[in-house]
Amino acid sequence: MKLTGNIRALDETHGAVRVEDVYDTGVEDLWAACTIPDRVARWIAQVAGDLRVGGTVRLVFTSTWSGTARIEVCDAPYHLLLVTEPGTDDEGRIEVWLTAEGSRTRLVVEERGLPLDGIRFHGSGWQAHLEDLRRSLTIDGPVHEDGWSERKPAIGWHTRWSELTPDYQDPPVNRDPPADQNPPADQDKRVG
Repeated sequence: MKLTGNIRALDETHGAVRVEDVYDTGVEDLWAACTIPDRVARWIAQVAGDLRVGGTVRLVFTSTWSGTARIEVCDAPYHLLLVTEPGTDDEGRIEVWLTAEGSRTRLVVEERGLPLDGIRFHGSGWQAHLEDLRRSLTIDGPVHEDGWSERKPAIGWHTRWSELTPDYQDPPVNRDPPADQNPPADQDKRVG
Protein backbone atom coordinates (compact mmCIF):
# COMPACT_ATOMS: atom_id res chain seq x y z
CA MET A 1 0.00 0.00 0.00
CA LYS A 2 1.32 3.43 -0.92
CA LEU A 3 1.45 5.83 2.02
CA THR A 4 1.08 9.49 1.12
CA GLY A 5 1.94 10.80 4.59
CA ASN A 6 5.12 11.72 6.40
CA ILE A 7 5.23 11.94 10.19
CA ARG A 8 7.86 13.90 12.10
CA ALA A 9 8.53 15.21 15.59
CA LEU A 10 8.65 18.98 16.10
CA ASP A 11 9.82 18.71 19.71
CA GLU A 12 9.62 16.18 22.55
CA THR A 13 5.80 16.23 22.75
CA HIS A 14 4.42 17.50 19.43
CA GLY A 15 4.73 16.55 15.82
CA ALA A 16 3.46 17.10 12.30
CA VAL A 17 1.76 15.05 9.63
CA ARG A 18 2.31 15.97 6.00
CA VAL A 19 0.38 14.39 3.12
CA GLU A 20 0.39 15.17 -0.55
CA ASP A 21 -1.06 14.01 -3.81
CA VAL A 22 -1.54 15.21 -7.39
CA TYR A 23 -5.07 15.62 -8.75
CA ASP A 24 -6.39 15.64 -12.30
CA THR A 25 -7.88 19.12 -12.05
CA GLY A 26 -6.76 22.72 -12.29
CA VAL A 27 -5.52 24.75 -9.36
CA GLU A 28 -8.68 26.93 -9.25
CA ASP A 29 -10.99 23.90 -9.03
CA LEU A 30 -8.88 22.23 -6.34
CA TRP A 31 -8.75 25.51 -4.39
CA ALA A 32 -12.55 25.67 -4.52
CA ALA A 33 -12.76 22.07 -3.27
CA CYS A 34 -10.57 23.08 -0.30
CA THR A 35 -12.15 26.43 0.57
CA ILE A 36 -15.82 26.70 -0.48
CA PRO A 37 -17.96 25.25 2.35
CA ASP A 38 -20.33 23.29 0.09
CA ARG A 39 -17.37 21.72 -1.72
CA VAL A 40 -15.44 21.06 1.52
CA ALA A 41 -18.50 19.27 2.94
CA ARG A 42 -18.38 16.85 0.00
CA TRP A 43 -15.23 15.20 1.34
CA ILE A 44 -13.83 16.37 4.69
CA ALA A 45 -15.74 18.79 6.94
CA GLN A 46 -18.75 20.91 7.64
CA VAL A 47 -17.63 24.55 7.79
CA ALA A 48 -19.49 27.55 9.20
CA GLY A 49 -18.40 30.98 10.33
CA ASP A 50 -16.48 34.08 9.28
CA LEU A 51 -14.75 33.11 6.03
CA ARG A 52 -12.08 35.79 5.80
CA VAL A 53 -8.50 36.29 7.00
CA GLY A 54 -8.72 36.78 10.76
CA GLY A 55 -12.15 35.17 10.87
CA THR A 56 -13.06 32.15 12.97
CA VAL A 57 -14.82 29.09 11.59
CA ARG A 58 -16.35 26.04 13.24
CA LEU A 59 -15.36 22.70 11.71
CA VAL A 60 -16.79 19.20 12.05
CA PHE A 61 -14.55 16.70 10.24
CA THR A 62 -15.69 13.35 8.83
CA SER A 63 -13.35 11.86 11.47
CA THR A 64 -15.49 13.43 14.28
CA TRP A 65 -12.87 16.06 15.18
CA SER A 66 -14.67 19.31 15.80
CA GLY A 67 -13.50 22.70 16.93
CA THR A 68 -12.70 26.21 15.89
CA ALA A 69 -10.05 27.52 13.54
CA ARG A 70 -8.86 31.02 12.74
CA ILE A 71 -7.99 31.80 9.12
CA GLU A 72 -4.44 33.18 9.27
CA VAL A 73 -3.47 33.17 5.58
CA CYS A 74 -5.63 32.89 2.48
CA ASP A 75 -3.53 33.47 -0.62
CA ALA A 76 -5.91 32.17 -3.29
CA PRO A 77 -5.45 29.80 -5.01
CA TYR A 78 -2.11 28.66 -3.59
CA HIS A 79 -1.85 28.85 0.20
CA LEU A 80 -4.18 28.50 3.19
CA LEU A 81 -3.21 28.47 6.87
CA LEU A 82 -5.64 27.73 9.69
CA VAL A 83 -4.84 27.91 13.41
CA THR A 84 -6.96 25.29 15.15
CA GLU A 85 -8.18 25.76 18.72
CA PRO A 86 -6.48 29.19 18.88
CA GLY A 87 -5.29 30.31 22.29
CA THR A 88 -5.64 26.88 23.93
CA ASP A 89 -3.17 24.18 24.93
CA ASP A 90 -4.43 22.23 21.89
CA GLU A 91 -3.56 24.99 19.40
CA GLY A 92 -2.30 23.62 16.10
CA ARG A 93 -1.91 24.58 12.47
CA ILE A 94 -3.29 23.14 9.27
CA GLU A 95 -1.46 24.47 6.25
CA VAL A 96 -2.35 23.84 2.62
CA TRP A 97 -0.27 24.52 -0.49
CA LEU A 98 -1.46 24.06 -4.08
CA THR A 99 0.91 24.02 -7.06
CA ALA A 100 -0.10 23.73 -10.71
CA GLU A 101 1.67 20.93 -12.58
CA GLY A 102 0.48 21.39 -16.14
CA SER A 103 -3.24 20.54 -16.19
CA ARG A 104 -2.94 18.82 -12.81
CA THR A 105 -2.49 20.23 -9.31
CA ARG A 106 -0.34 19.09 -6.40
CA LEU A 107 -1.93 19.44 -2.97
CA VAL A 108 0.24 19.42 0.16
CA VAL A 109 -1.44 19.45 3.58
CA GLU A 110 0.52 19.68 6.81
CA GLU A 111 -0.96 19.62 10.29
CA ARG A 112 1.42 20.75 13.04
CA GLY A 113 1.13 20.72 16.82
CA LEU A 114 -0.29 17.21 17.13
CA PRO A 115 0.58 15.19 20.24
CA LEU A 116 3.29 12.64 19.38
CA ASP A 117 1.35 10.00 21.27
CA GLY A 118 -1.04 8.75 18.58
CA ILE A 119 0.27 10.93 15.75
CA ARG A 120 0.23 7.92 13.40
CA PHE A 121 -3.57 7.87 13.64
CA HIS A 122 -3.53 11.38 12.18
CA GLY A 123 -1.29 10.20 9.32
CA SER A 124 -3.80 7.54 8.30
CA GLY A 125 -6.65 10.00 8.83
CA TRP A 126 -5.16 12.62 6.52
CA GLN A 127 -4.45 10.02 3.85
CA ALA A 128 -8.09 8.87 4.03
CA HIS A 129 -9.20 12.52 3.70
CA LEU A 130 -7.09 13.07 0.57
CA GLU A 131 -8.41 9.85 -0.96
CA ASP A 132 -11.95 11.13 -0.26
CA LEU A 133 -11.03 14.37 -2.04
CA ARG A 134 -9.98 12.38 -5.10
CA ARG A 135 -13.32 10.52 -5.12
CA SER A 136 -15.26 13.76 -4.69
CA LEU A 137 -13.47 15.35 -7.65
CA THR A 138 -14.05 12.23 -9.76
CA ILE A 139 -17.80 12.07 -9.12
CA ASP A 140 -18.20 15.87 -8.78
CA GLY A 141 -20.19 15.36 -5.60
CA PRO A 142 -20.27 14.16 -2.01
CA VAL A 143 -18.59 10.92 -0.98
CA HIS A 144 -20.27 10.54 2.42
CA GLU A 145 -23.99 10.35 1.72
CA ASP A 146 -24.45 8.64 5.11
CA GLY A 147 -23.32 11.84 6.87
CA TRP A 148 -21.27 12.27 10.04
CA SER A 149 -21.27 14.22 13.28
CA GLU A 150 -19.05 15.06 16.24
CA ARG A 151 -19.96 11.64 17.66
CA LYS A 152 -20.18 9.44 14.56
CA PRO A 153 -17.56 9.39 11.80
CA ALA A 154 -18.45 9.03 8.14
CA ILE A 155 -18.62 5.28 7.58
CA GLY A 156 -16.49 5.28 4.41
CA TRP A 157 -13.83 7.49 5.99
CA HIS A 158 -13.70 5.34 9.14
CA THR A 159 -13.40 2.12 7.13
CA ARG A 160 -10.47 3.46 5.10
CA TRP A 161 -8.81 4.97 8.20
CA SER A 162 -9.02 1.57 9.90
CA GLU A 163 -7.39 -0.09 6.87
CA LEU A 164 -4.55 2.48 6.70
CA THR A 165 -3.75 2.80 10.40
CA PRO A 166 -1.69 -0.42 10.72
CA ASP A 167 0.56 0.75 7.87
CA TYR A 168 1.23 4.01 9.69
CA GLN A 169 2.40 2.16 12.82
CA ASP A 170 5.76 1.09 11.41
CA PRO A 171 7.31 4.25 9.90
CA PRO A 172 9.78 5.92 12.25
CA VAL A 173 9.02 9.44 13.39
CA ASN A 174 11.32 11.71 11.37
CA ARG A 175 12.64 14.86 13.04
CA ASP A 176 13.23 16.73 9.77
CA PRO A 177 11.16 16.69 6.58
CA PRO A 178 12.84 15.12 3.54
CA ALA A 179 14.39 17.76 1.27
CA ASP A 180 11.82 17.01 -1.45
CA GLN A 181 8.91 17.75 0.90
CA ASN A 182 9.52 21.40 1.65
CA PRO A 183 6.99 23.94 0.33
CA PRO A 184 8.03 25.77 -2.83
CA ALA A 185 10.56 28.50 -2.00
CA ASP A 186 8.28 31.37 -3.01
CA GLN A 187 5.46 30.06 -0.81
CA ASP A 188 7.72 29.27 2.17
CA LYS A 189 8.49 32.98 2.58
CA ARG A 190 4.80 33.75 3.13
CA VAL A 191 4.29 31.21 5.91
CA GLY A 192 3.48 32.99 9.15
